Amino acid sequence: MQELWLILGISIFALAFAAFYLIPNVLKRDTGTPAMRRISDAIKEGAEAFLRRQNKTIVLLAILVAALIFLIYGFVRSHNANDPVDSTQTLAFWTTLSFILGALCSVASGYIGMWVSIRTNIRTAAAATKSLNGALQTALRGGAVSGLFVVSLSLLGVAGLFALVKATGVVSDIAKIPLLIGGYGFGASFVALFAQLGGGIYTKAADVGADLVGKVEAGIPEDDPRNPAVIADLVGDNVGDCAGRGADLFESTAAENIGAMILASALFVANPGAFKADIIGILLFPLVARAFGLIASIIGIMSVRTKETEDPMKALNRGYYITSVLAAIGFGIASYWLLAPADPNGALANAWINFFICGLIGLTTALAFVFITQYYTEYRFRPVQSIAEASQTGPATNIIAGMAVGFENVAVPVLVIGAAIIGSYYVGAASGLKEAGLFGTAVATMGMLGTAAYILAMDTFGPITDNAGGIVEMSQQPDEIREKTDRLDAVGNTTKALTKGYAVGSAALAAFLLFSAYLDELKNYGLKLDAVDLTKPEVFVGALIGGGLVFLFTAMAIKAVGRAAFAVIKDVRDQFREKPGILLGTDQPNYGRTVDIVTRAALKEMVLPGILVIATPIGVGLVFKWLFHARGGEVGVGAIQAVVLDSSHRLASGGEVVAGFLMVATIVGILVALMLNNGGGAWDNAKKFIEMGNYGGKGSEAHKAAVVGDTVGDPFKDTAGPSLHVLIKLLSTITLVLAPLFI
Repeated sequence: MQELWLILGISIFALAFAAFYLIPNVLKRDTGTPAMRRISDAIKEGAEAFLRRQNKTIVLLAILVAALIFLIYGFVRSHNANDPVDSTQTLAFWTTLSFILGALCSVASGYIGMWVSIRTNIRTAAAATKSLNGALQTALRGGAVSGLFVVSLSLLGVAGLFALVKATGVVSDIAKIPLLIGGYGFGASFVALFAQLGGGIYTKAADVGADLVGKVEAGIPEDDPRNPAVIADLVGDNVGDCAGRGADLFESTAAENIGAMILASALFVANPGAFKADIIGILLFPLVARAFGLIASIIGIMSVRTKETEDPMKALNRGYYITSVLAAIGFGIASYWLLAPADPNGALANAWINFFICGLIGLTTALAFVFITQYYTEYRFRPVQSIAEASQTGPATNIIAGMAVGFENVAVPVLVIGAAIIGSYYVGAASGLKEAGLFGTAVATMGMLGTAAYILAMDTFGPITDNAGGIVEMSQQPDEIREKTDRLDAVGNTTKALTKGYAVGSAALAAFLLFSAYLDELKNYGLKLDAVDLTKPEVFVGALIGGGLVFLFTAMAIKAVGRAAFAVIKDVRDQFREKPGILLGTDQPNYGRTVDIVTRAALKEMVLPGILVIATPIGVGLVFKWLFHARGGEVGVGAIQAVVLDSSHRLASGGEVVAGFLMVATIVGILVALMLNNGGGAWDNAKKFIEMGNYGGKGSEAHKAAVVGDTVGDPFKDTAGPSLHVLIKLLSTITLVLAPLFI
């Protein structure tokens, strides 16, 4: 049990460090001039109002799903001898409780990150009036609160549930505890989808509306106080990039912790007596490694500082390198401690080294994604510059170039993901342990998430610096102050893009991990699948539906932004017409009216795509389960027994069809998310490259074309793309929890 106390202790320490050091350290800083505070207060009011209304909607939907889970497991589904507990009501209680706790922790993670960010923006703006280093540290430490809370709550939730289930004694076989608490990952994913989707629709509807009417039609600068949509735009940065991304990475860590524990259980059961540690130590290994990553992230965050003339991105990269090295050391300690062999002189004496190498593969993969994303989204490199160059001949060529960059950027990440999965699988398998290949991929996923707290700190840094720049411009501060916040804002755009790249890379590794956990659970219930056979018509159709779901969901997310942006544009035009003095500076725009319009539009638009994602895998599983049994199929222990329709076809069970659905939806989702994220980020920085004075600078025809391209990329990179990260993992967690229903 010492492993459990270590996890809980480090998690509580990280929470305490964030709550009692970082938050006071940020809040005690200068809040600038009264004009700056008025703008900051408007952002804070709008963000908190939106999140309150969004969370009410999400909580209501979560209660309905929790009730459905309890009814299905407790009263509709019959007891199975392979269930982790002895009664259906007990299984229903723990699955539902896990779901509720996962949902609540996900809501809390997103809210805490946003709460701090909307109080850090004004302090970052004020710090920029004194020094670049002060502004950099203020923004990063404010962002670090979100990173530390997300990872700590994830560890506390999973470890706490594990301890609670063990203490109650409801599970006779400890190895089956991860199956009982799988609902925690489902609850986290459920909330994350709506938080990311709703926040993404809000932020991009406001951004598109503000840009098109303000920059293109009225010819006024970004963040100009005369634009009625500018406060809504700044609010959107917080509800989308802070609250939404916080919930996104929370569900990543939660779902992957549980998936890794399921595969750790299979490793222990397949190799009785092979380890010095007991079953608890093996199950908790992924959480111990992640806990050491928390300590590494804290040290990395506190090490960041910059000179006035230095590129702030270099300072952030140094902190990331420090975090990565310390996380690698922590991984080595955890591997040696918990995966050491029972016989130190036997054939498995060095098996722990193999798993340590798998962890290093994950850390290296994360680093590779950072560099790849930088290359495709920073204005210093060819892809972004090619889009800016194409803008000279109008919006059409800008959009063509941007689409090409988006599609091009998929290739290298796919090779990196493939190398990570194959490399970690074979290194794990070379340890000599049974089931070690799949566990090796789980360890690589844990390695990639070892720096999650630091990465999320860099992500939240982005909207904080964006807001700081808006506050500086709207309060009409001197140009030299705006120059500093512009430098930080440009870095913030890169860090937001990096986080999206990191998130989709970790989602890819996690998807393989969770897919393996799903197959392992099917085996536990008597359906052993050595392969998913796409030559079976049912499986092929299920796979087609999975791929089609990704495209339909993406279309719905992008169209939702378009409809919400239409409402924003109409309101801004109406305000300019109703009060001509707004553009002359003699009348004040009604910011609150625009904020309310985009809030109502975003909350309305997020519901249908979210329900579609949840209902589709359940529908596929139940329909093909019914078809399987209606044609005489049965699932026996260890194999499928089915009637033969003809000499070449055996029926596929609902569980196998869902496996095909999940496999293809995951692959397509990863590819589309990569295209949307980095393509959108490249469009954004191409616009900023022109605004730096290239190709005619602000107000030029090239700049207007780049603004149009940026508005196309906005829903790509901040709504549909990030929501696909969540979709990939939500499909995995929902099928993992409901797998027994499909057999």
